[in-house]
Amino acid sequence: QVQLVESGGGLVQAGGSLRLSCAASGVTFSTYAMAWFRQAPGKEREFVAGINWSGLSISYTDSVKGRFTISRHNAKNVVYLQMSGLKPEDTAVYYCAAERGLGVTYNIVEYDYWGQGTQVTVSS
Repeated sequence: QVQLVESGGGLVQAGGSLRLSCAASGVTFSTYAMAWFRQAPGKEREFVAGINWSGLSISYTDSVKGRFTISRHNAKNVVYLQMSGLKPEDTAVYYCAAERGLGVTYNIVEYDYWGQGTQVTVSS
């Protein structure tokens, strides 16, 4: 049974930092591209960052470039999202997702597995 479990969300003031973690089980982690998506109230789920199986190909949505860093540790089956310079508009539920492919895709429907999400709230 495949499970993706996010952790690390919380309440932080604007300008602060958080690190999200996503622990995977039930999959051969190193064969999956991983990504973080987020969904704010009343909005569609959107791509935030993605990393391919090797960690050599990484993509970010424009609004987080220079502030967020995605990384993975294949031996530990974990993907991380380091978030700094947080803004109130970053407030959302953040989801981890896994896609069995070689590269990173922005397309939400191509992801095979999802976590339950972790809430990130940035106060102004």
